[in-house]
Amino acid sequence: MTERLTIGEFSRITHLSIRTLRRYHEQDLLVPAEVDPVTGYRYYSPGQVRPAQTIRRFRDLDLPLADLRRFLEAETGAHGGAADRDTARQVVAAHLRRLEDRLGRTQRAVEALRELLDPGAERTVTLELLPPQRVYAVSLDVPEGAGLDWYDAAMRDLDAAAGHRPVLPPGGRYTHELFTEGHGHATVYLPAETPLPPGAPATVRELDLPARTAAVATHTGPHEDLDLTYGAVGSFAARHGLRAQNIVEEVYLVGPRDTGQPERWRTLVAWLTAPEHP
Repeated sequence: MTERLTIGEFSRITHLSIRTLRRYHEQDLLVPAEVDPVTGYRYYSPGQVRPAQTIRRFRDLDLPLADLRRFLEAETGAHGGAADRDTARQVVAAHLRRLEDRLGRTQRAVEALRELLDPGAERTVTLELLPPQRVYAVSLDVPEGAGLDWYDAAMRDLDAAAGHRPVLPPGGRYTHELFTEGHGHATVYLPAETPLPPGAPATVRELDLPARTAAVATHTGPHEDLDLTYGAVGSFAARHGLRAQNIVEEVYLVGPRDTGQPERWRTLVAWLTAPEHP
C-alpha cells in the first residue's frame, strides 16, 4: 500500500478512539485495509474515513448491528447495482421511521409530563346525557395479552355489515376490567338507522343503546396519553359524587380510519355514571 494510516493516525482523523476501532474490527463492521501478519498492527486507508464516521453515526442512533451489517454489505456490494442501493436505502428508511416514532413518543411524554406538573392545567369535563342510538355491534370477551387484533376484526365485520351506507363515527363500550386487569368485555359499534342486512357477518347484531348520563371529555391527539383524559373524567365523577358504572364508552370522532395524522384525532371519552334510562 502506498497510502496507509496507523490506527493512531486513523483515530486522530476520525475522532474514534483506538478502543472503538478495535471493537469495530472485532464486530466486522470496519476491517482494517491491512493487518501486519507479524506484529498484528492495523492499518487503514484514507478511503475508510467516511465509512468509519458513518458507522459511528449509525451506532449513535442505535441502529442494530444486524441492520448495520446489511447496510455496509450493500454499500460495499461487489456490483454496486440497483439491488444493493435499494437494500441500503431500505435499511436507512426503516431505521429513520423507528427514530421518528421514538421521537414522537418522547415529545408526547414530555408534553404530558408538563401538563401533569402544571397545577393550573385541567382538561374540560362536562356532565352530559348521551342520546339513545341504534347501532350494529360486535361484543366479545377480550383475553389477556390480546393486543388490538380483536378491535380490528370487529371493525372489519361491522364495515362488512354497514356496506357503503354513510354512518356516524364508530365507538366502543368497555368494562373497566379491560383496563385494570388487561382483559374484559368489549362492545364495538357503528351507528346505523337501517335494519341489519341479510348476509351480514354472524358476529354482528343490532343493539339499542339507551340514553345514558356520563362525565364526558374530548381527547385531542394520539392515544398514548389517553390516560390523562380518563384521569380527568374519573376525577370529575368522584368530585361530584357521581356513582360510576362498570362501563366506559369511547367515540372515535376522528381517528386512524379518517386520517394518518394522529395530532388530528379526536376521541370522546364518556365515563358512564348513573343508571341508564330504560
